[in-house]
Amino acid sequence: MRQSSKFTTNCQLGKVVKSNSHCDYIVQLDTSNDVDSPPQIEDYGFGQFVKFESSRHWAVGIIYDSELFNSSFLNSGPRLTSAPDPVFTPDLIQDTCILLSVALVGSLQNGDDHTHYGLHGIPRVVIPANTPVSQMSIDEVHTFHRSADGKPQFSYYSHLLRSGGAFAPQLTQQVLSELIATELFSGAEQRALQVLRKEMSWKNAMSAMR
Repeated sequence: MRQSSKFTTNCQLGKVVKSNSHCDYIVQLDTSNDVDSPPQIEDYGFGQFVKFESSRHWAVGIIYDSELFNSSFLNSGPRLTSAPDPVFTPDLIQDTCILLSVALVGSLQNGDDHTHYGLHGIPRVVIPANTPVSQMSIDEVHTFHRSADGKPQFSYYSHLLRSGGAFAPQLTQQVLSELIATELFSGAEQRALQVLRKEMSWKNAMSAMR
């Protein structure tokens, strides 16, 4: 599989609003009140690879959880009367949003000849608030799973199991299945991924039986 010569423009999902740790970030999804073309539900599913970048590239992450936030739920504060008032007619804003939990698993680095490669592990930099977050294309995901010498790599396996939240085993199994399906790896590397996936599937099945 060839490397991408440059990063492509993909659907922007939202912006960073907070972090729970150095590798755990919360992204608020853009809505029709923020942008003309907000992301669709297929753009930010469980296990989606995303990139944090604005004027520079910051990190690569994987969506591992989501939360629907509605500030009016169980709100016992004052409410507007339903009777129309010709003088006071405030606009009502629907204060709801979707928050995405993203685990950082590495970064994309500049290589020789205008190519890129993936650096797996914990990124050194702290991502600023309001940093745009976009989905990654298949080519970019493949590029992230190539080392500096062009060899396939999957070095964030143990890190994802620790940082993927309550669904870390299921998340890791899904990532493995998608990498196997894209046939980025071959030979011994592909067989190693298949063994890891079988192991994860067995562990998930055994934990469900307890």
